Amino acid sequence: MTVLLAVDVGNTNTVLGVFRDDELAASWRIQTVAERTSDEYAVLLKTLLDMEGFPWKSIDAGIISSVVPPAVFGLQRFFKHYCGGSALLVGPGIKTGMPILYENPREVGADRIVNAVAAYEEIKGGCIIVDFGTATTWDVVNPKGEYLGGVIAPGIQISAEALYEHAAKLPRVELARPGKVVARNTVASMQAGLVYGYAGMVDALVERIRAEVDWPARCIATGGLAALIATETKTIESTDDLLTLKGLKILYHRNA
Repeated sequence: MTVLLAVDVGNTNTVLGVFRDDELAASWRIQTVAERTSDEYAVLLKTLLDMEGFPWKSIDAGIISSVVPPAVFGLQRFFKHYCGGSALLVGPGIKTGMPILYENPREVGADRIVNAVAAYEEIKGGCIIVDFGTATTWDVVNPKGEYLGGVIAPGIQISAEALYEHAAKLPRVELARPGKVVARNTVASMQAGLVYGYAGMVDALVERIRAEVDWPARCIATGGLAALIATETKTIESTDDLLTLKGLKILYHRNA
């Protein structure tokens, strides 16, 4: 039985998942710290694994997707020192099973490819993947399973922080549904702009993408804030917080 540790390093958060064979047995979300050492990962992972009842030495395989290059060094040292060997790193040269039709395929973020692979494997048809991370991204896969490209916009949290940092009288607010678009206090007004504004942007871009292609495109959302925004949209048809981890498991098996 293979016990696979899949790690998705994002700019803000790192998502970790343990697969026992093909079943996701546990997952966690931690803050991304680029300078975290292999020993710090060991202490952190041991604690998380103990909480779920996993033996510390049970991990015998690993795969990493990272958009933060400095974070890879500590992670790979962790796998070498504590798991018996290097983890597979998603990047140029890895077998994805998906042609990348970007002008320069090396420019596409690893997480975007992983999400595209997972969504196409699940939908088996044309799809749009909206990922609510530090940046909000829209990725498009055609019915033949080819990655076409997509859209990148500032993430919701970045926009909220920009309002707080650059407008002297605006506070830092919780990202939450305010209830009404026409809000009657500053916090609710900011929440309305962020939540309903991003929902509108998602719908507008998905509709424009669908207008550019000549095939049906199912829309799936992922990322930490997907559940909050998806309920306010007309175009997102399903959400999957674990889409990236599922994609990492698929890529591991294609390259093992």
